[in-house]
Amino acid sequence: MPENKTEFQRAENQNEEENEIKETSDRAMVQESDDENRVEAKADAESQSSEKIAALEARIQELEKEVEVNYDRFLRATADLENYKKRTSREMSDLRKFANENILKEMLSVVDNLQRAIESGAQDEGNKKKLMEGVEITLKDVLRILERYGVKGFESIGEDFDPAFHQAMMQEQTDKYPDNTVLKELQKGYTIHDRLLRPAMVVVGKNPSDVKTEEKDETNKNQGI
Repeated sequence: MPENKTEFQRAENQNEEENEIKETSDRAMVQESDDENRVEAKADAESQSSEKIAALEARIQELEKEVEVNYDRFLRATADLENYKKRTSREMSDLRKFANENILKEMLSVVDNLQRAIESGAQDEGNKKKLMEGVEITLKDVLRILERYGVKGFESIGEDFDPAFHQAMMQEQTDKYPDNTVLKELQKGYTIHDRLLRPAMVVVGKNPSDVKTEEKDETNKNQGI
């Protein structure tokens, strides 16, 4: 009986040892599998990281090329702008110098006519009629040239005084015209393409009765009435 018990205990111990060995072996296999998975994961991560780095390096190279191209364009555009500024400045300078070249050239014919009139008058002091005719022809030439460039004179005598076109130099009493009528023209006014170029200097009419009334009002004011 004791021998049977011993043998049973021995078999039980052997089973326990076998189970422990199996568990140890299983744990070793699991550990080995985990290690393999970690190694594979690390390799995958390193591979992905290398690919990302390569992609970033390629993108950096592309951006560097783009920056170089854009900088070259910037330099060209800056040079073009500077050239444009210089050319425009030169053209504006020429325009200021020669803007009136055509009209001045035509005015030379007026100078020629005046010189001829003076020479004619100097040769024949008694013939003032020819001199006047020469001056009148010259004046017509001047007005013709001015009109070609849009400059025209306007009539003022007999018209109502208009401060937009007339500059009143003095007043003159009259009962033949209504108040503020232009009686005389001291200097003719001109327009250029319907815009005022120079106002006419004029004498404006004033009714005598209005003058007397104003004088009376002024006298009463001074006397404190």
